[in-house]
Parts: sequence; C-alpha cells; structure tokens
Amino acid sequence: MRILLAEGDTALSSFVRKGLEAEHYAVDTCTDGSETAFLWQQFGYDLLLLDLSLPAGMRGHDLLPATRAAKPSVPILALCGSARPEDRARALDLGADDVLTRPFSFCELAARVRALLRRGTRPAESVLRVADLSLDRVEHSVERAGRAIPLTSKEFALLEYLMRNHRRALSRAMIVEHVWNLSFDTSTNIVDVYINYLRRKVDDGFDPPLIHTVRGVGYRLEVADGIEGSPASRRGASMLPSDPRRLAAVPPMPMAAGRASRR
Repeated sequence: MRILLAEGDTALSSFVRKGLEAEHYAVDTCTDGSETAFLWQQFGYDLLLLDLSLPAGMRGHDLLPATRAAKPSVPILALCGSARPEDRARALDLGADDVLTRPFSFCELAARVRALLRRGTRPAESVLRVADLSLDRVEHSVERAGRAIPLTSKEFALLEYLMRNHRRALSRAMIVEHVWNLSFDTSTNIVDVYINYLRRKVDDGFDPPLIHTVRGVGYRLEVADGIEGSPASRRGASMLPSDPRRLAAVPPMPMAAGRASRR
C-alpha cells in the first residue's frame, strides 16, 4: 500500500518513513501544503498522514477539507501538535478519520494506520488474488496454495505492483519508478534481480508459473500458457544471484532520485 506522509519536521518525517517502509508500505514524503495537494491529486494513495502545522504553503487545517473532498474514501490520519480536545475535534470535523497527538510512539502510529486501512471503504482491494496466489495489503502477508511465502519489503512491493496490474505488461522503467520511486537508468538490472527473487519464492515448486517475461518490454503477472514466461525465457533470470545480500556483486546501478520520496 502507498502512503503520502506530509510532515514539516524533516527528522520526524525520516523516522516515520523508515518505520513505515519496514512495515512494507511504499511512502512518499513532502514538507509543504502545495506539494501535498499536488501529489494527492496526481497519484493513487491508500492513506494520508497529514501534519496539521505544515510550515509553508497551505496549512494542514486548510488542506483537510480539500483532500477529503478530492478523495472521500481514502483514510486521513492527522498529526496534531496540540493536546486540546477542541483542536482534535476541529480536525475530525474538517475531514480527518483519526487524530494522533505529538509526541507519539511509532507502534501506536503503525497500529492506527493498520486500523484505518482495515476499516476503509474498499475492503475488496485489501486482498489481491491471482489464481492460488493471495497478497494481503493490510497484514503484509503472502500465500500461494495455502503456503505462507515470506518476502522482503521490496519483494512485497514489487509483487503487489504486479498483482495490481494483473495481465498488464509493465516496463522496467514503470517498475523502478513505482516500487523504488526512482528514475530509471538503463545500466541497472535491479528489476531483473528482484524478479528472479520473486520467481524463486512465488513460482518455483508451483504450477502454473505466474510471472512472465514480455520480450522487449518487461514483465507481466498472469495465468497463461505459451507466452514468454516459459522456462526457456526464464533461464536468463535464473543466472542472477539468489540471495539479496549478494546484490553488491551485481554491476553498479546509478539512479537519480525520484520526484516525491526523499530516499
């Protein structure tokens, strides 16, 4: 799931982002109201974490009604610096689904995020299914044929992106931009490396294979026979390192920072 974190305190923003990414969320960050409004309109987020005291542009209390009107069904968790009940009540009246007062512990923040995502108005989208493969976007769990499949945060994000675009051919540039939030560099093979990791966990030992190579384009996840996901088309990927810790052995992968996230 993808979260937009609008937080004016850069140190707090970095702390919260790293914690959420460790919980397998994709997180974009911004520090002012104008950028928040732009990103919220342009991209499909599952939740907004909004600092009510943003230091520049539109203030948080001004943003709340606008963001709520733009996407009525997407949860908004407001971060409030005031402990006064009337300030929390105002945030709820302006469109927040929940309010968390500073200082807060990350475990409470993460629990509130999970609760908001669970009771969202789009429950069908919380679990993605293709054939006997299922991915729970709230609980961050993956199963195939009833067998639990442990994934790293990037493997989980990559599989989620493939499943959300079931049957669609995705280019390497599209995958890098969405999963890593970076601009694509043709000298990198990071997508192929992680596709290989996923195939070892999601396809090996199961039938039929779900992750297919689309020659000259990239990859696609679907149940299909005879397309370029056959064993022959997968030999190249099988030559890649099987352990993410060996990624350093892969040729250098220079990339430019992406548009939204401060990685």
